[in-house]
Amino acid sequence: MFDLHKTPLGIYEKALPDSFSWKEKMLAAKAAGYDFIEISVDESDARLARLDWSDEEIAGLRALMDETGIIFPSMCLSGHRRFPFGSKNPETRAKAYEIMEKGIILAQKLGITCIQLATYDVYYEESDRETEQYFLQGMKDSVAMASKAGIILAMEIMDTPFVGTILRAEHYLREIPSPYFKIYPDMGNLTQFSGDPESELELGLPEIAAIHVKETKPGVFKCVPFGTGTVRFADLFRKLHDIGYVGRFMVEMWADNSRAYTVEEAAAEIGVAREFVLDKMRQGGYTDV
Repeated sequence: MFDLHKTPLGIYEKALPDSFSWKEKMLAAKAAGYDFIEISVDESDARLARLDWSDEEIAGLRALMDETGIIFPSMCLSGHRRFPFGSKNPETRAKAYEIMEKGIILAQKLGITCIQLATYDVYYEESDRETEQYFLQGMKDSVAMASKAGIILAMEIMDTPFVGTILRAEHYLREIPSPYFKIYPDMGNLTQFSGDPESELELGLPEIAAIHVKETKPGVFKCVPFGTGTVRFADLFRKLHDIGYVGRFMVEMWADNSRAYTVEEAAAEIGVAREFVLDKMRQGGYTDV
């Protein structure tokens, strides 16, 4: 469980090798000093299959949480990139709803309180007014389901212009006013799409459920090593500290799945990222880390 006197810092599941068992992922995260893992349910068949885990499989995972002390407070539900709510294909939209319902149920069973949404109307299709309207209706229906379960749905500030800034998310927050519908800013994405990310964070403060800490550079949104991109981390942490943001941060990075890792090697790699982020957090005023 979290130390409630400390700002929690987690790690994205994909920062850990795909070849690892859940126990190995948790042990590596623990050894590196992280407080939690954000579980991924992406568009791959293997990860979408998690939505159909048996109660026995879920119980086994919860037992590992108790054993290691690493929990899953949030889920990255990016399967909607492949099966988006905005699709003009009714079968694809039906699959989007199925993924959402199963995701909410899985979150309840795992003790997850926040599902991060992939905020695309469509990804592999052409976006237009019709796809936007389908997406909006999908969000309304999803928030209604999540509200009944007590699960927060948080729109990620994405790696495409559609909702690449908090300003662009505001439309949906106004259309769907709910304590169970929030935003999940990504420092890296926001940096590339906004000329003033500090002001956007201040605008979005009341709606922020958690924050991704990710390095990016112009046109490159994944696998940019910390310190080699253009994200002004210390400045963004300073702004968040000054406006009173208190909540979870999650380090987003990716393991190199072309190589073999030991648990110790994986822990060392994500540990370097953690130390980089902690240094920037302290520069920004977060001393309780």
